[in-house]
Amino acid sequence: MTDDTWAPFPDADAARLRRDVEFLAAGPRGRRRAPGAMERAEEYVRARLAGAGWQVERQPFDLRWRIGATDRHGHRALVWKPRLHRRLRGANLIAVLPGAPAGPTALVGAHLDTVDGSPGADDNASGVAVLLETARLLAALPAPPPVALAVFDMEELGLIGARHAARVLSRDGLGGTGGRRDIAGMICLESVGYFDDAPGSQRLPAGFATAFPGTAAATRADGHRGDFTLVVHRRSSAAAAAHWQRAAAATPAGLRGLLLRDPRPDGPAGLLIGLAVPPANHLGRSDHAPFWNRRIPALMLTDTANFRNPHYHRPTDVPATLDYARLAAVTAATAATATAWPHNRF
Repeated sequence: MTDDTWAPFPDADAARLRRDVEFLAAGPRGRRRAPGAMERAEEYVRARLAGAGWQVERQPFDLRWRIGATDRHGHRALVWKPRLHRRLRGANLIAVLPGAPAGPTALVGAHLDTVDGSPGADDNASGVAVLLETARLLAALPAPPPVALAVFDMEELGLIGARHAARVLSRDGLGGTGGRRDIAGMICLESVGYFDDAPGSQRLPAGFATAFPGTAAATRADGHRGDFTLVVHRRSSAAAAAHWQRAAAATPAGLRGLLLRDPRPDGPAGLLIGLAVPPANHLGRSDHAPFWNRRIPALMLTDTANFRNPHYHRPTDVPATLDYARLAAVTAATAATATAWPHNRF
């Protein structure tokens, strides 16, 4: 594979990304605290996907007694906000292109909900906007690629929608005609739109430099600037992470992707190890983690959320704070990696 094929999607549209973020981030959205706004956001996403030619299935769930998190606003990370939920009713959206081949399929996912009190432009209208623009780019290809899309519910309540989707998809695969489609790999878009080129704008979690000295050294060498996308991966997804990094660098924005390998194995053992190594818990704070736990290779793309963005989980997380040129680069690299992953064309 040559360099010019790493980013074959030069038409990612920054203006369209901004319009999507502005609609989605009109206010907080969630099933419990802002159900009307959540329904409008869901319908917007469904209509945009269907308008691009995708077949969209709404997959409702009704779950009882689930350990998760509170969705109250604030800077504390999800792992420090535990809560037992008595009953949760929500829905994920799963989309495929008609005519896409059976067999190994890449899944691109992002969560739609926000915490209470925050319009969530970065967390996570940015991720959903990238998913929608990725959908448009993939639908324009001459042949439908083996890629599916997932818009998750209730991430802020403890990855509830993604946990449900990972369980169902690992058991049943994706529906549709022409045969079974198993998930070859998953790309999670989690708070991907905030960048800051100022020295010192990028912070690291406590204990991070000891646990991940290579990534910490790379951040320090760049003056702790928040000018990169962090690509969190495991051994099973290392090739996909490197592919994404090369594709991002080849975009007009020349986006830097900083790789961070989670040393834990896929499966339940990785989850248990995280309990003994607190810095590792930060690497599983979004919707990719349930797929790891089901032994499905996955990446998390992120601007590092509260370790960079001062508006994280606050009313000031608004569309004007995001960098849409770099968001277009995230889109192009994501589309390139998703189309390559099912057949390991890395």
